[in-house]
Amino acid sequence: MNAPTPAAHLAPVVTARPVPQAFLDALKARFGANCSTALVVREQHGRDESAFAPVPPPSAVIFAECTQDVADAVKLASDYKVPVIPFGVGSSLEGHLLAVQGGISIDLTRMNKVLAINAEDLTVTVQPGVTRKQLNEEIKSTGLFFPIDPGADATIGGMSATRASGTNAVRYGTMRENVLALEVVTASGEIIRTGTRAKKSSAGYDLTRLFVGSEGTLGVMTEVTVKLYPLPEAISAAICSFPSIEAAVQTVIQVIQLGVPIARVELIDHNTVRMVNAYAKLGLREEPMLLMEFHGSPAGVKEQAETVQELASDHGGNAFEWATTPEERTRLWTARHNAYFAALQSRPGCRAISTDTCVPISKLADCLLDSVTETEASGLPYFLVGHVGDGNFHFGYLIDPEVPSEREVAEDLNYKLVSRALRLGGTCTGEHGIGLHKIGARGCRRPELQACEPRLAPWRHLHGRAWHWSAQNRFLSDRSGGWRRQHDAHLEASLGSSQHHEPWQNLSLKKGPAGPFSWHSKVCIQAANFSRFCFALGAQFVNQAIEFIERSKLD
Repeated sequence: MNAPTPAAHLAPVVTARPVPQAFLDALKARFGANCSTALVVREQHGRDESAFAPVPPPSAVIFAECTQDVADAVKLASDYKVPVIPFGVGSSLEGHLLAVQGGISIDLTRMNKVLAINAEDLTVTVQPGVTRKQLNEEIKSTGLFFPIDPGADATIGGMSATRASGTNAVRYGTMRENVLALEVVTASGEIIRTGTRAKKSSAGYDLTRLFVGSEGTLGVMTEVTVKLYPLPEAISAAICSFPSIEAAVQTVIQVIQLGVPIARVELIDHNTVRMVNAYAKLGLREEPMLLMEFHGSPAGVKEQAETVQELASDHGGNAFEWATTPEERTRLWTARHNAYFAALQSRPGCRAISTDTCVPISKLADCLLDSVTETEASGLPYFLVGHVGDGNFHFGYLIDPEVPSEREVAEDLNYKLVSRALRLGGTCTGEHGIGLHKIGARGCRRPELQACEPRLAPWRHLHGRAWHWSAQNRFLSDRSGGWRRQHDAHLEASLGSSQHHEPWQNLSLKKGPAGPFSWHSKVCIQAANFSRFCFALGAQFVNQAIEFIERSKLD
């Protein structure tokens, strides 16, 4: 575990909201023994796997056992304007679970039932506390499997909330492509359903995609319906060493561009191979390495493997090692699975500051190689792994938590990396989510969200960090934090009066003869404006948005 440290420079500046005693009394009256205020329980739910130092834990933990429990807890929190943070297994790397504004944690791990397996339709509906390993164990008799593998044995609810992916995404996609329907408790405590088990739908706005990846800011997921896939008839794995990172990346680019349906293709650099050799007592060649896996029929797998081996050989690939049995595949994948812990052991007492950029596959070599050059020049120890088949890679900067200058170097490297990825048409986070660490990154903040902030005050309670820009910027670098100051004048001009406005006044509406808000007006809402609006104002207004759309369809 990336254990916490008391170093002050790793802790965000916290402006916690008060939690009234009357609210805590109401929780205890409703939930009894399922509401805990014990310090050890609160501390367990107040941290994750991120590099942030501890902040004060949530004021209470609710152990929800059904959807109605979640709805009642959120409704009480809404009434008292108290932040709410959903909790799965605590495997986030970006500080999602830290109670930076106080509030309560809703633990969903007891909601761990597989509700319906529809093998004929290749779908399954689960409660949010079901983990990916538990799900695959319960469906193995059907000959199907759930392929999304973020590494940790995360919950399906948490994976949906962060739009997780992992090693299989190059073939099977991310949670965005694999979540079909949701049951969600909105910020007002209402229970809504989005999507269906049908393979496609043209019925209006795709609210399911709005919630997937919203990181707890729009609602708490209480049921998730996901796609399943047939277990492949044959699986083959291979590792291959290369003379340089560039050679390995160019091989991957050609594999993807040729349309080879590779199931996994992972990169680990020579630093990481060296760390894994020391940690797991392996004898791998200390060169950049690709780890690959192929799924399909025996003939199809053989053809894929031969094609990839030929492409790799053209770029200097050597020392191929193949595996077809589960035991052999597990041995080959040991290097990738142990990379994170091997890196931490390579520098005792260190902390890993993780990056998560993702770029178009054609820009992968440019982004990766320039970033490696910068990191080498900094002198900071690091490891590098990547789901390079979909353009996603992770640097892990290994810092001494007692040396603030090392943290500053790591964050500067991350800033340059994110800037480069955005310049190349990519993103600051491919699978970890924004959390706290990336809330100040370029590409994560949007002027239209910040302009809504003053109107969010009465309702901004769902998730303890729900886009609270000003609080977060105090512990981001000056380079990032200056964004808010730069736009203060613009906000004053655009917001005008501080009086309360109806939320629909933020929408782009075409005024009709009966006035701008007449239901009989000709209303035009651009999809982008609708998404921004719902994302900013939160699930408090999702039901109202749905009603608005349905009523406007009648005109």
